Amino acid sequence: MQFYKEGFRGGDPDVKSAVPGWRVRDSFAALPSEVDVLIAGCGPAGLCLAAQLAQFPEIKTMIVEPKPGPIEKGQADGINTRTMEMFQAFGFGETVKRESYWVNQTAFWAPNPQNQGHISRIGRVQDVPEGSSEMPHTLINQARVHELFLDVMKNAPTRLEPDYSWGVKDLVIDLSTEDQPVTVTLENTGINAGETKTVRANYVVGCDGARSKVRTAIGGELHGDAAHQAWGVMDILANTDFPDVRQKCLISSATEGNILILPREGGYLFRMYVELDKLNPNERVSSRNFTADHMIAAANRIMQPYAIDVKEVVWWSIYEIGHRLTDRFDDVAEGVDRNPRVFTAGDACHTHSPKAGQGMNVSMQDSFNLGWKLVQVLQGRSDPHLLCSYSAERWKEAKRLIDTDHQWARIMSAPPGESELDSGDMPRFQKQFIENLEFTGGLAVKYLPSALTGPDQFQALAPGFEIGRRFHSAPVVRVADAMQMQLGHVAEADGRWRIYAFAGEDSAAGSDLYRLCRWLMEDPDSVVQKYRGQDEDIDAVIDLRAIFQQSFDALLDQELPEILKPCTGKLGLQDHEKVFGVDHKEAGDIFEIRGVDRRKGCMVVVRPDQYVAHVLPLNAHEALSSFFEGVFKPRSD
Repeated sequence: MQFYKEGFRGGDPDVKSAVPGWRVRDSFAALPSEVDVLIAGCGPAGLCLAAQLAQFPEIKTMIVEPKPGPIEKGQADGINTRTMEMFQAFGFGETVKRESYWVNQTAFWAPNPQNQGHISRIGRVQDVPEGSSEMPHTLINQARVHELFLDVMKNAPTRLEPDYSWGVKDLVIDLSTEDQPVTVTLENTGINAGETKTVRANYVVGCDGARSKVRTAIGGELHGDAAHQAWGVMDILANTDFPDVRQKCLISSATEGNILILPREGGYLFRMYVELDKLNPNERVSSRNFTADHMIAAANRIMQPYAIDVKEVVWWSIYEIGHRLTDRFDDVAEGVDRNPRVFTAGDACHTHSPKAGQGMNVSMQDSFNLGWKLVQVLQGRSDPHLLCSYSAERWKEAKRLIDTDHQWARIMSAPPGESELDSGDMPRFQKQFIENLEFTGGLAVKYLPSALTGPDQFQALAPGFEIGRRFHSAPVVRVADAMQMQLGHVAEADGRWRIYAFAGEDSAAGSDLYRLCRWLMEDPDSVVQKYRGQDEDIDAVIDLRAIFQQSFDALLDQELPEILKPCTGKLGLQDHEKVFGVDHKEAGDIFEIRGVDRRKGCMVVVRPDQYVAHVLPLNAHEALSSFFEGVFKPRSD
């Protein structure tokens, strides 16, 4: 973490210097009449987006929430490894690691062959495969995740906070103007319930759940089906003789249904998803009047010969599994030629069962994808057509989620022996779980070739950094201070692109790496110079990092190009943290781990949302320029 760039100041470095605010936030202050981005909903998707936009003082952002304040407990709890990587970019990955439960193993329980009325352990698998991520799979209260995003927002230069007790009632898009064409009617849900206010916005993002008013206003509908199966979920403090209560468990009984156990943070709390009754085709789960006592009784039937003695039910809910998806994630209907103004994210555009642990994760990845694109457009760096890529990219991933979750829910609810996967020595749910480990880790996302994802012509230069997939970090040592670290952790959620330049066997002053650095620094038509503002730092838009094959001590006295030790900020302070060597303490050689061509080296271009956009030779200046011409507009100053 770097700070003091703009001068020394004491206190918490996470609290950034405030800029003159565009909002007065006392108790009698009026809502703004105009904003750049209005976000509806303070769920994970909305807060993730707000935390990104809060870093940019020139972007006026407003986030509204019908509830009177933040949630305190319940709802989602699983944070997959991909989301943990994203949390690291927001600055609170280590906090979640410290506070959360780490899912290290998953145990599988099935009917005992000698006594079908009892369950017995049939297997165990490592939950996060070796080498798939440097981050763990964790479980933590969703309310705590919200709190961490809220802290990022209020510590940002804009001191952004939600406007609680306000929800979207309706919105209208005026296609005759480019200046704040979306008029949003907000309705008060608090002490002035029913009062309405209008706000004009350039863009609106509906993160307002499955009953989204934003989605309804743009004509979006959720399509899909229901499994007609009632499930209960409860967070409990309880005693039990079940031996694996502090491990993630999938339990299948012969006749009483299934259970998923998820230990929670703190050492005592755990969550149980409990299968209840099958529903009739036209029946809703609310008509059954299930209670927490029904769940506890069902759990004790399923877990025989073990039992749970519940001391406190912290939170519980009953739900029906459904799998639904909208046709698009923005307001532009198929065949219409214009750029979008309104977007949906999270449950507003896709819903599914919670047992795959993907809902909160995929929702945040939706808005992480959208956030940097809104920033580039609102800053004038990219054409608004860039925003069309949001729906195109995220709809495909949501469809993959729906299809996979549909199969998983069907398998989890099928009695033993009634699934097509019930064959051989391994039960269906264990097979499916193992096959889906990449998916449940959030690591299966692969964006197809587009203006934002280049072709694979030079993929062989670094096969471990697959184009279209997230940047898979690996260990390095920072040269300036011999700091062992993960290379991917240099990337913050700051809207910048990254170029990781891996040196070839020739890393001397006349090498391809040095020529790349000189071109980027000195040529006014290079991608670094062409797209930054006249008074902006050299790395304001594209951040270059260099990785050498030598250890740090062999590089300490090497003369480095200016762009790898740039002077930035109002004081012109030199940045010493852009150069890395291979790890010298046997944590692993990044060139070997990711298959980087040692003779030639390469460039790995990474998007602001941590996905690999391109792999190119170090001397491919023209190809790099051509790629970024599809992303940015030349600066106007």
